Amino acid sequence: MKKTLYSLSLGLACFASVSASAQTSLRAALPTLGQQPEVTKGRPCATMDVLNAQLAADPAMATRMASIEAQTNRFLANGVAQRTAATVSIPVVVHVLYNTSAQNVSDAQVQSQINVLNQDYAKLNADINKVPAAFSGLAANTNIQFVLAKRTPTGAATTGIIHKSTKVSSWSTNDAVKNSKRGGDDAWDTSKYLNIWVCNLGQGLLGYAQFPGGTASTDGVVILYSSLPGGSSVPYDKGRTATHEVGHWLNLRHIWGDANCGNDLVSDTPTQQTSNYGCPSFPHVTCSNGSNGDMFMNYMDYTDDACMYMFTTGQSSRMNALFATGGARASLLTSNGATAPLVATATTMESMKLYPNPATDQISIRTAMDTPASNWTAKVYDLRGFEMKQARTSDNGTLDVTNLPAGYYQVVLTDGVNVQHQRFQKQ
Repeated sequence: MKKTLYSLSLGLACFASVSASAQTSLRAALPTLGQQPEVTKGRPCATMDVLNAQLAADPAMATRMASIEAQTNRFLANGVAQRTAATVSIPVVVHVLYNTSAQNVSDAQVQSQINVLNQDYAKLNADINKVPAAFSGLAANTNIQFVLAKRTPTGAATTGIIHKSTKVSSWSTNDAVKNSKRGGDDAWDTSKYLNIWVCNLGQGLLGYAQFPGGTASTDGVVILYSSLPGGSSVPYDKGRTATHEVGHWLNLRHIWGDANCGNDLVSDTPTQQTSNYGCPSFPHVTCSNGSNGDMFMNYMDYTDDACMYMFTTGQSSRMNALFATGGARASLLTSNGATAPLVATATTMESMKLYPNPATDQISIRTAMDTPASNWTAKVYDLRGFEMKQARTSDNGTLDVTNLPAGYYQVVLTDGVNVQHQRFQKQ
């Protein structure tokens, strides 16, 4: 049984008071968790390569990750609160980027991937009974679930699935798939949604994810389209690539710690020498890890989809820390992305209009009878779905857009029952 190394994370908890040179040395310690080169055989996950590149490009990321580790350790130190009692429901938007018809996976296949995530994270997967008796007591229901979004960032109804044709035939780990200007699709508000990009990854990659603490605009998970359940990437065709990558997004490391007999920062996962491939026979002993050997059936190893089927209680606690007070993903708890917007009936719908449009400073929100819409409130969003809080409504139905940059915007109007969407131009 491995002892979790807290020296790094506890030291990083003091980042606010250390000198710049000390912060540099602390930052230098973080990438060592991912410096082992990825083996090209088997399950190719590029998450640690992406982490190392991000740490090199963004010096402040190490400090953000240090703060997250400090909060995680405080949470783990509280025995009562180690695992959440309530189910955390995470709204998910799936961006399907396709260059060929085969890459344009169906909505039904996307839903089957969500189903696999929910089964795996709730310990409801049909193969959970394959966990060896030596580890069965550690297998955990994480109390984390996933639901396709029902509401866009601007409040419109959605299926939570975006299909977008692209001229890009193959994607790398440079995050271009997350950028509309580069042929991909921009992320929805990453504080309110888990963004999953499904695409044709090159270089033999199955997927990669961004750890908590990275840049908001690129936060999320990227997976190979053919790794979804029923896909053609045998033996990685049962949806476990998403289970593995979402584990990274929820702050889990590879179970071998990306080093020879390394540390994955979880106390109840045995130390093991390196990644496992295929379907090993139990027990597979490495690193003097006792008669039980490697926990190669853990979702954070590299075994075939059919041969990984558990998270541990310790991994669950580490994930749950993200949703505790001060947790890096706690904002998802208050997201309304999984709540369908109100739909007005024909008898209650009142057609609204904005005047003038285009506008320079003030917009009057008017009813069909050309009277001020004093009982309606408005929120303004840019075309990427980010709320523009500098735009404000007054009690007389006037919208102040003075402080908005020039451009096109969407207004979501509501009277508490009905919801309408209007567009306007700020000059």
